[in-house]
Amino acid sequence: MTTSTLPAAERRWFGHPSGLTILFLTQTWEQFSYYGMRALLIYYMTKALRMDAAQASFVFGLFVAFFYLTPIVGGMVTDAWLGRKRAIIVGAVTMAVGHFLLAFDGWLYAALAVIAIGNGFFLPAVPSQIGDLYANNDPRRSGGYTLYYLGINLGGFLAPFVCGSLGELYGWHWGFGAAGVGMLGGLLIYIAGHRHLPPEPARVPNRRLPLRLFDRQTLRLFLLVGIGVTLFRGAYQQVGSIIALWIDSGVDRNAAGFEIPMTWFQSLNPLFVFALTPLIVALSRRGERPHLPRMATGAVLVGAACFLLAILAETGGARVPWPWLLLFFFLLTLGELYVLPVGLDLFAGRAPAGASNLAVAAWYFTIFTGSLYSGFIGRYWTAEAPAAFFLLIGLSSVAGAALLAWIGRRSVP
Repeated sequence: MTTSTLPAAERRWFGHPSGLTILFLTQTWEQFSYYGMRALLIYYMTKALRMDAAQASFVFGLFVAFFYLTPIVGGMVTDAWLGRKRAIIVGAVTMAVGHFLLAFDGWLYAALAVIAIGNGFFLPAVPSQIGDLYANNDPRRSGGYTLYYLGINLGGFLAPFVCGSLGELYGWHWGFGAAGVGMLGGLLIYIAGHRHLPPEPARVPNRRLPLRLFDRQTLRLFLLVGIGVTLFRGAYQQVGSIIALWIDSGVDRNAAGFEIPMTWFQSLNPLFVFALTPLIVALSRRGERPHLPRMATGAVLVGAACFLLAILAETGGARVPWPWLLLFFFLLTLGELYVLPVGLDLFAGRAPAGASNLAVAAWYFTIFTGSLYSGFIGRYWTAEAPAAFFLLIGLSSVAGAALLAWIGRRSVP
């Protein structure tokens, strides 16, 4: 195993290149904008726009799905023509416009469409640069992706307190406007620190779209893993929609006479990411198991978190005491850390030369399929008892775990 060829001066943050800090902070503020908007969206649709839960869940799932579909096209355009820096600038500005549009009445669908389009350029161009910070077979690479994922969750942790509180206390549109400001902050950090990042890779020869650079075995692996992750996301993706609605209506949020704002619970997931990431990074340095067994373990843990909600909804009375959510989010987050950053590393690591952005976009395509699937399942929330619904999504995640484990036994990526 080779070590990094980067100079010692570049090893500044947890033993990682300084460019990782720039990507970390850029993604932190982009995710602040996204999760700030997302923390408010389901409540805005049901409380301000008077949508029923089934319709709001479908719109939410559809938006998240297309938010992660556009990177497929954006990744190909970036690899073939645009380049990473211009893709990030175009994407960030476009998303900021979309967030600011949400601050005005009557622009919901147009704003969500603009945000999804901007994300298509932005999203694959940021994580695709992480691998280029390290030499081939550098043992720090997996830990670098996990630290990068920590940046995603730092933004997700701050957003409900800032955007959520502004939206609940002063008006929904104030929260959406704050999300737009966060997006512009991430762009300024990226531009200021661009000199620390790896150079632009060569464009695909003859401006061909890079899909044809993937061999059949890699495409088959991506397809099968994508199905497993889609089943997992049918459960995981409910945190921002149906489970958020249940927290509002089915959880006793009283704490010593203070009613905890419903959006604040969205910060528990990233809070546990902070607590658990050092452990996961330490394990990666020791030499972890192959990707797929870890992902299967994570999907089982998310299934167990949903089964916990099923038990609580069945036996907890009219309103479940809020401290139980600590255990739920702990299990959910531990499972997430064994699926999401590991899957990103798997897909990025299988990218052929000239197709790194497309490989990352292919990973995010699993979020598209998973979000569509979660929106479809969410329609059953009003037709089923809460316990039955939580049992259903838990079984979906466990089914995804079984498929990922089966793939892992047939190959060891």
